Amino acid sequence: MALTRRAFTSLLPAAAFAAPRKRPNVIVILADDLGYSDIGSFGGEIATPNLDRLASSGVRFTRFYNCARCCPTRSSLLTGLYNHQAGVGHMIQDRGNPAYQGFLNDRCVTIAEALKPAGYTTLMSGKWHVGENRPHWPTDRGFDHYFGLISGASNYFRLEPGRKMALDGEPWTPPEKGFYMTDAITSNAVRMLAGAPKEHPYFLYLAYTAPHWPLHALPEDIDKYRCKYMMGWDRLRLQRHERQLSTKIVDRRWPLSPRDRGVPDWDSLSRKEQEEWDLRMAVYAAQVDRMDQGIGKVLESVRRRGELDNTLIMFMADNGGCAEENIGGEAKAANPVPGGADSFTSYRRPWANSSNTPFRLWKQHVHEGGISSPFIASCPSLVRGRNTLNTTAGHVIDILPTVLDAAGAAHPATHQGRELLPPEGRSLLPAFRGGKAAERPVTAWEHQGHRAVSMGDWKLVSDYNTPWELYNLAEDRTELIDLSAKDPARTKQMQEQYARWAARCGVVQWGQLGRPRG
Repeated sequence: MALTRRAFTSLLPAAAFAAPRKRPNVIVILADDLGYSDIGSFGGEIATPNLDRLASSGVRFTRFYNCARCCPTRSSLLTGLYNHQAGVGHMIQDRGNPAYQGFLNDRCVTIAEALKPAGYTTLMSGKWHVGENRPHWPTDRGFDHYFGLISGASNYFRLEPGRKMALDGEPWTPPEKGFYMTDAITSNAVRMLAGAPKEHPYFLYLAYTAPHWPLHALPEDIDKYRCKYMMGWDRLRLQRHERQLSTKIVDRRWPLSPRDRGVPDWDSLSRKEQEEWDLRMAVYAAQVDRMDQGIGKVLESVRRRGELDNTLIMFMADNGGCAEENIGGEAKAANPVPGGADSFTSYRRPWANSSNTPFRLWKQHVHEGGISSPFIASCPSLVRGRNTLNTTAGHVIDILPTVLDAAGAAHPATHQGRELLPPEGRSLLPAFRGGKAAERPVTAWEHQGHRAVSMGDWKLVSDYNTPWELYNLAEDRTELIDLSAKDPARTKQMQEQYARWAARCGVVQWGQLGRPRG
């Protein structure tokens, strides 16, 4: 049952911002391949009432960043380090370099490993994707209980060959009938919460695979969105942008980025082509809708335990909308029509361009469309104000420090006899409480040779093998006016900052890495 608005508001006592009666529970919810504008509270038309209620009861960060792709973001979120420092400089393949070994290394601890000494029960349901083999599974890295997909993208209705799922520390295979990945992640999270001892606080990492390709959804959810997208991607982007402007999610100084050059004019398509594109987006929307339904069930489980007023809930996405098209399965599929178990396709560049409204580019790139995430934090005892916006530049490396700060737990200097790298992130808790988080002078990114560095309002960014571009994000967050030629001194300074960061974090120039091992 979805949590009602009344249930949220009834849990806001007069002393809502007093110190918690006890250490808070923490739930971190991560969506997979969700664009900046896909959910209702960030401008979207998809039905996400449970996430929208979280937003109305808490704070939304309008400038929150991930690491542009699945594995890098997950490694940084879990450890508070840049992904190269944690051993996941690219994906899960071992490329013969400590920064690119493809699983979490022994110089870091996960949030779960850091919280266990503080008496927390540690739970995870969902996608892992930072270590394919034992001893690099969730239960090897501090989680008491786990259910989910160890590997990357898979069929939502059955397990793809070569993919791995697990229940706690054992391999697990879904039943032949009645399985849907999103619902299974939800139901196991609810099961774990029901079994969590009330005398201890808990940490739940809820990592959905939705709405990552393949486009798989339940018929009743798809039906809600059929024909909704016959307006086309241009009108959809305009409508989302108008909602973002009206709610001040984006600044009126930033023009909507132009339609990507690789996306055709909607009116140039035949009626049949438009109907096919409409179906792709309808299935994608259905996947987001079902995820939100699941989040409502998890929140209802927390409410039934009487713990919603002292549970810090944070929601974010692992990268921007995904423009990947040749994903390998469609040519072999018996039925390439999106939606069912025998299809294997994606919503592709046109809709990814819409998902990332108002920005340009997408997953894998480190322009704003690839690294900008919706971010929501809600907890009556820890988050001051309701339905507020915050322009703090947050990043997934801040999640571990924020959780430890809320829990009153320290990051260890050593773990199992090994010296650890200190977290790169800082706690966002002061910003949740209406103050300011500590300043971070430099933030940087690298993925597959795409690279960026941010210093205050300024961002230097480059696609692989292309010149650096310089943007003033306060005035031009849609990255349309390159100032590198006009401000060569700043460009040089920021290039030097990026080079120092890359050397410190073990970044290897893309193209000079070894081939994947194994």
